[in-house]
Amino acid sequence: MKTKHYINIFVVILTLGFLAGCKKDFLDRIPETTITPNEFFKTTADLETYTNGFYGMFGAGTNDLFSDNISVYLGGHELDNMIRGKITPANVGGWNWGNLRTINYMLNNLKNVTGDAATIKHFVGIARFYRGIFYFNMIRRYGDVPYYNTVLGTNDEAQLYKAKDPRTLVADSVLADLEYAAANVLPTGTNTRVTKWAALTVLSRFCLYEGTFRKYHDELGLQSSATSFLQRAASAAKTVMTDGGFSIYNTGKKGEDYQKLFTSEDLSGNKEMIFYDDYNRALNRSNDTHYVFDWQWSLSKSLIDTYLMTDGTAFTSTTDWDKKPYAEIFKNRDARMAVTVAPPGFSTTLGGAANKTRPTFGGYPQIKFYAIDPTSKSYTEFTDLPILRYAEVLLNNAEANAELGTLSQADLDQTINVLRNRAGVAALNMVTANASPDNVLAAMYPAVNGINKGVLLEIRRERNVELACEGFRFADLLRWKAGKLLERPTQGMYVAKLGAYDVTGDGVEDVAILQAAGQETPLDGLPASVKDKLVKYYLSDNSFYLSNGTSGFIMFPENQTSPRSFIEPKYYYFPIPMQQILLNPQLKQPTGW
Repeated sequence: MKTKHYINIFVVILTLGFLAGCKKDFLDRIPETTITPNEFFKTTADLETYTNGFYGMFGAGTNDLFSDNISVYLGGHELDNMIRGKITPANVGGWNWGNLRTINYMLNNLKNVTGDAATIKHFVGIARFYRGIFYFNMIRRYGDVPYYNTVLGTNDEAQLYKAKDPRTLVADSVLADLEYAAANVLPTGTNTRVTKWAALTVLSRFCLYEGTFRKYHDELGLQSSATSFLQRAASAAKTVMTDGGFSIYNTGKKGEDYQKLFTSEDLSGNKEMIFYDDYNRALNRSNDTHYVFDWQWSLSKSLIDTYLMTDGTAFTSTTDWDKKPYAEIFKNRDARMAVTVAPPGFSTTLGGAANKTRPTFGGYPQIKFYAIDPTSKSYTEFTDLPILRYAEVLLNNAEANAELGTLSQADLDQTINVLRNRAGVAALNMVTANASPDNVLAAMYPAVNGINKGVLLEIRRERNVELACEGFRFADLLRWKAGKLLERPTQGMYVAKLGAYDVTGDGVEDVAILQAAGQETPLDGLPASVKDKLVKYYLSDNSFYLSNGTSGFIMFPENQTSPRSFIEPKYYYFPIPMQQILLNPQLKQPTGW
């Protein structure tokens, strides 16, 4: 039986009253008629009950919206709006501080707690783990922000209306919180709860982010401090590798093993899971991951092109790689590709009809996290979702060491090549990679240079394909100062000419791309039995166009009518909502805003 980590604490939370709304959510007070902190925070059981309420603050990522891994997205997204010039301080959202107040409320009221000292530190560590994550997210969004480690009252005007603290102070505070959590949260217990290993993983993630951000964003003037963060990213990951008891899930079934990480109803015994969200069919506790397939987006050609051939060579080095039809691009590729994007013959039900991919979305629908369930008739899933998994630890360690210049072939064999082995891809050789850096990757990341250029580019490739659709890509582009990739017009599959195409892999044409209704000359010669079953798409509908007019890559009109532009360094941050600037004139907008 799986251990459940959802405990009903809403009565306690509401009684404490720390989520009551007001003009500034971090000004909230506890009503005088409710239970006071002195009455509640007395035992370690009280701390456990309270910290159970933190678990919704940090969850699984199930898509890469909005990033260069997406071909088209039909829903509204603030990043898409920003790079099209539609975001301003007057209409932007964000600047939410409620979670911080919830965490600080506990940390400020520990004086009457009695019990085992190590247990108290464990729950304090969980609180500081979540506070570290809160400010990590604030740094990613705004750069500099005010730092608060206490609950503020309405009389604390000097603190309420202070200016932003520098990034260095906030980052050091995040580091201190995560270091405390890594040192004091217990290593034992279920992986549906925060453990020492979860704390070390997030510590490694944060230090890699901050170290690379400082290294590549020379406009900050913090390059000299990048090394210490990168060293801690590597060492925190290494501790998990040597002491955590985790391993990559690999039974030799390649793509199937990878797929099971994201479509299994029980991950409790999976040694790759450091921290996961536990769903349950019997209790009707479900998630909504069915939405990833063919709803509002598809994956991009640039992501598809990133997957290697099984022999370890780049797909972009093969003959006519940029002209291969949909039914051919999956041949001899990294096994992760065909369980991330729908391959020819994919069906949403076991033994059902093959999916006919939609050119209107680009043709590469996401299936990672989509569980094929013949008994389900609703858009719900009961699959467990990874929050932190061991693969990220290996990637963090490899990248940090490569950035530091300390990477060895032995390091690669313990990290990147473990992941490639599961995917059925030949091992990465450090000497070979550095001798001949991949030209396509080099063009994507022009800031990468030095003796480790080739292997660092390959580590970035591996990170993108291993963690695709798990919510990492945008943050990675930020820290690598690679935001310019977001202004490239996205592309879908290649279309050689107007006419009919086989997209199910059975050799029979399934879909047709034509200029307009009634203009069916390109279908001449097809048997009537095939013509009658074709799903037809027309360029005249203006939902997509072809890059060369009547041939080329599927592209999208919005990129013509509202072109993307990534302004550096402005768009590496979001603006603070204007209302907050009016309330507190000491706040200043991030650079460029």
